[in-house]
Amino acid sequence: MSTIKWGILATGGIAATFTEDLELLPDAEVAAVGSRSAEAAKAFADRYGIPRAHGSWAELAADPDVDVIYVANTQNAHYDAVKLCLEAGKAVLCEKAFTLNRAQAAELVDLARERGLFLMEAMWMRCNPAIRKLVELVEGGAIGPVNTVHADFGISVTVEPGHRLRDPGLGGGALLDLGVYPVSFAHMVLGAPEKVQSWARLTPEGVDENTGMLLGYADGAVAMLSCGITTHSPVTASVSGPLGRIELPHLFFRPETFTLYRTDGETETFRVPYAGNGMNHEAAEAMRCLREGLLESPLVPWQATLDVMGLMDEVRAQAGVRFPGE
Repeated sequence: MSTIKWGILATGGIAATFTEDLELLPDAEVAAVGSRSAEAAKAFADRYGIPRAHGSWAELAADPDVDVIYVANTQNAHYDAVKLCLEAGKAVLCEKAFTLNRAQAAELVDLARERGLFLMEAMWMRCNPAIRKLVELVEGGAIGPVNTVHADFGISVTVEPGHRLRDPGLGGGALLDLGVYPVSFAHMVLGAPEKVQSWARLTPEGVDENTGMLLGYADGAVAMLSCGITTHSPVTASVSGPLGRIELPHLFFRPETFTLYRTDGETETFRVPYAGNGMNHEAAEAMRCLREGLLESPLVPWQATLDVMGLMDEVRAQAGVRFPGE
C-alpha cells in the first residue's frame, strides 16, 4: 500500500478540513467522495479535484478504488454509515462522537472484529503531537501518580429552535459535540472511572446545554469536567499529581504548547506544533495501522471509544437526556 486511497463520506466543514489535511500526506490520495446528494458530492469533488463523486453512501462504499473511508456526517448517522462501509469491506475512520451511545459503538466494533477490518474513532486530540508528549511525560512519572484532572469545553452561541444542537433526533446537546473532548481527555489520562456524577440544564427539546461531570476513581483520583453551549469557558485542561501539574492552554484538545509546573518551583514549557489543521495526524495514524495490518489504533483503541461512549450514556441518563429509539 504505497499510496492509501481515501473515500470521504459527507461534504460538510469537517470533511473539507480533513480533505485539505490529507493533501499534506504524500502517501495519501482522495479517490472518491460520497453524499446523499449527487449535486453536493460533485461540488465537493470539483472543489478538491477528487476523481469520483458518488450520489449515495452505498456507491462510495462499493468503490473498488477506495481503501479506507472517513465518515464525517452528523453523529446520529454515524452508526448507519459505518455499518454500511464495514459490510462493504472498507476500513473506516469515523468522526466523534463515534455513535449516539455505547450499544451502537459496540455493534460496530464487533462487526469490524468479525470482518477483520480496521476501525478507528477520529479523536484527533489523541493523535495530536503535543498531547502525545503530555501522555509520555505523565506515564514517565513527571508529576507522579495523577490525582486530579480538570477540563472544560464551553462556547456561548445563539442556537435557535430547530438547530441540530437542540435536536434530540440529531444527537444534539453539548455533551456529544463538546463534552466528548473533556471526557476523552480524562479517560486518556486516568482510564475508566469507578463512579460518575453529573448535572445538566436541558433545553426545551430535552438535550443538555450546560453540563458538569465528576468522575471518581478507585485510587482516589478525580476528574472535574464541564461542557456547554451557553457559556464562554476557558476551554483549558490540567493534570495534577504530587510532583507537579501540566497545564494546557485555550483549545486544549489541539495544543501546540503546554507547561509543566514542578513542586520544586521549576517550570518547563514544551512546544510541539502540529501540521496543517491538525487532522492529518489522525489520518497518518490510520494509514500506519492499515499498513501494519492492525484492526485498531493503540492511540485510539476500541476500548477507549467504548468506555467514553458508556460514560456519556451515564451522564445523559443522570441528566434525563434520551435520544429517539433509545
